[in-house]
Amino acid sequence: MTERSFEPITDDDLRRLGTLAAEDRTGLFARSRRTGQMYADRLFAVALCQGAALHRLNGANGVKDFDVWSFYVEHPAGPYPARRNGTADFGDPKVGKTPDFEHFIGRRVDFLGRSYPFNPSEDVARELRRYLRRAGTDSARFLAAKAVVLIAPEARLGEVVWPVSG
Repeated sequence: MTERSFEPITDDDLRRLGTLAAEDRTGLFARSRRTGQMYADRLFAVALCQGAALHRLNGANGVKDFDVWSFYVEHPAGPYPARRNGTADFGDPKVGKTPDFEHFIGRRVDFLGRSYPFNPSEDVARELRRYLRRAGTDSARFLAAKAVVLIAPEARLGEVVWPVSG
């Protein structure tokens, strides 16, 4: 079993990741009532990030796991819990299995999130790029080191947010 898969990541795969992310958010908000009250209706965007997003772009990076980030408009009462990290099984062996998760059918999917003072009336990609350039956080720098591809909003599925071309 190889550590990385070089199978292409399709739009259907992005949709599957979006469904898994929605299920993860629903579970989180049910378990953490305060987070749910603050952030359930403040979702700004969902994106595939880091190595798997880079693989979607170049086909050469390979997929070790999927990192799916949910971005929220920051609530005045406090930030989204930055240390929160959920995990799920992709549920399809098309892109292989995660070697250290023998009970999984497919690759591991990690769910992370951040809040930022996004302007919900602005363009999603432009605001995410602003976050990646200006947030000055370790998370933003880490994400900007590879790639970011939109999963949601659905109308923007597959759009490359980062790196910026042209």
